[in-house]
Amino acid sequence: MLVCPECQFENPVAHKFCQRCGTSLSDKECPECGATVSFQKEACPECGAFVANDWLALIFPAFERSPLEATQAKVKPGGTTQIAADEETPESDEETAADIIPDQNKIESLDPENRYQLRSDRTISEQSDAIAQLQVWDTQPLQKTYLEQLLEQQKSSIEDLEEMAEEYPDSNIQFWQQLGVARSAIPYLVLQESLYPAVPGLQDTWSFADRTVVLLEDRSEWESLPELWGQADTHFSQLLFWLNEMAKLWEELTIVQCCQSLLNEDNLRVDEDLTLCLQRLYGDRQEEKPDLAELGNIWKRLFSRSGRTMYGPIAELISAVSAGEFESTEVLRSRLQDLARQQEAPSSTPEGDAVPPASPQEEGVAENAEKMVYRGMADDMPTVVLPMQLLSLSDGGLTDIGRQRDHNEDHFGIETHLSKQENALGKTIRGRGIYIVCDGMGGHAAGEVASAMAVESLLHYFKAHWTDPDKLPDEATIAEGILATNEKIYDVNLENSRSGSGRMGTTLVMLLVQDTNIAIAHVGDSRIYAVTRKRGIEQLTLDHEVGQREILRGVDREDAYARPDAYQLTQAIGPRDNEFVKPDVQYMELNEDTLLLLCSDGLSDGELLETHYEKYLTPLISSKANLDQGLIELIDFANEYNGHDNITGLVVRIKMRPNADRLF
Repeated sequence: MLVCPECQFENPVAHKFCQRCGTSLSDKECPECGATVSFQKEACPECGAFVANDWLALIFPAFERSPLEATQAKVKPGGTTQIAADEETPESDEETAADIIPDQNKIESLDPENRYQLRSDRTISEQSDAIAQLQVWDTQPLQKTYLEQLLEQQKSSIEDLEEMAEEYPDSNIQFWQQLGVARSAIPYLVLQESLYPAVPGLQDTWSFADRTVVLLEDRSEWESLPELWGQADTHFSQLLFWLNEMAKLWEELTIVQCCQSLLNEDNLRVDEDLTLCLQRLYGDRQEEKPDLAELGNIWKRLFSRSGRTMYGPIAELISAVSAGEFESTEVLRSRLQDLARQQEAPSSTPEGDAVPPASPQEEGVAENAEKMVYRGMADDMPTVVLPMQLLSLSDGGLTDIGRQRDHNEDHFGIETHLSKQENALGKTIRGRGIYIVCDGMGGHAAGEVASAMAVESLLHYFKAHWTDPDKLPDEATIAEGILATNEKIYDVNLENSRSGSGRMGTTLVMLLVQDTNIAIAHVGDSRIYAVTRKRGIEQLTLDHEVGQREILRGVDREDAYARPDAYQLTQAIGPRDNEFVKPDVQYMELNEDTLLLLCSDGLSDGELLETHYEKYLTPLISSKANLDQGLIELIDFANEYNGHDNITGLVVRIKMRPNADRLF
């Protein structure tokens, strides 16, 4: 099957165009010159630009001693996973990259279908752990990977193992082993859902000709952490966050015995959001398991080689880590949290390198030690909220008729303004946006008229009334705009002599963004959700419907929604005059990367989002995720899960970083 690169629909191999969206399945456009290039070509025939999908291939011998190769997972009653040595696994210290990879001129032996080819402009490199690295390109990028094919073949086994996982929640390692996945790939599979982008994503894996190949995203061109560490414009607050990310990663890497990944300076990279990332995973030697003292030594080297000076508490802390005085990352991260708190106080020591004098701290664990990490880690947020600034603002919207309606009454609107100021001292991003979703109602196509009128009216209103470029409109201004919109639609109803259920109307949910501050307003049952790595998914609006009204009056939820009119709206835009419309308006200041979703009830019904957000929404927090593609996949799933109504989703991704100018 050929998987469409636009809509992910599976097409027969013989097809040249996607059966669903019409996208070409044989050619694509060169990003440099616009020429048409076959998916099976490495470079553009017109300009020579590299256009293929490229990956980093790690090649292990048949007796690989990479992550988990010499281990066997055993699940005890109660759900704990033990990693025990497999004594039958042979060892060799003499194996080299030249012994385990094919000759460059015989690269066709890398995989059984000759799918992955060595890039013509790259060479084979040998790693210190005798594992070969190749940069390869995919000649069949629309075909399912070997790993996907394996999982399809093991569907029945997966169902059995998923039942086991419910009983033993810590059995991920055994899960993948029993599916027959190569052991060298298991650490990536275990960690990538919770730790991406810190841990590279696994693209594919297979065994062939006495070798195991692991295919990863290629991070060789990403910025080096040691190089950024030494740059003058990298503030101390950023260094402190990286230290804490490393401590958090150490804890997670211990599970899969890959702590060595943090002890190789060349392996430490950062992405475009300055999130600490690993280029690949390195397995720990069974006889020499690293401890936290070695992590402290890496921290010392980062400061030493960068030329930055350690002052006061940070020097004392790193020396204590190197001396083996910390037995757990929990206590270590608690101390790092204390240092982060001190950044709120004025500093009299040199900017960029120093920290303020520390007050005595207990060696115990702070109350919320998990709340220290910044960007990119799954469950962390500053306890003492650091001042943040906008790093990027992006958005996407999509609406679908659904599977049971004959026309679409949903409508959405987006208007975004971005500006950038940059000089020798750094750059500042400013962002402002208006985002609206409306779900229309009323017979004879009136609903789609009402929803379109509401979006157009509000966008026009805020062009005239959002006059201060540095702050959000106040609550009165927002409410006035909504009431003016209601009046317009209500007047049309009166002019057309419409009454009762014949009056057209619409729900409304609206988001205003000013840098890292937001305002939310809504009328009806369209919703807005916030998704973060720390808190998961949160519904930010309460539906204006009879059931929810009864809950607010103290009625049990089960009884409130047992009423036949439970889902009847108590408010909407258009059917009634302004006396009956009371929009809810609220303000929030964001302090971590956040994905905001505005949606009609066709998407939120049946608790679809609460149940499946981790698969369809959490990955979109990453800057590398395509919001448009993510919405396509979400709405396709919603059509299968619900499908009884029109479906509209609008996502806004707000990325941020500490505001160094307000820290010093």
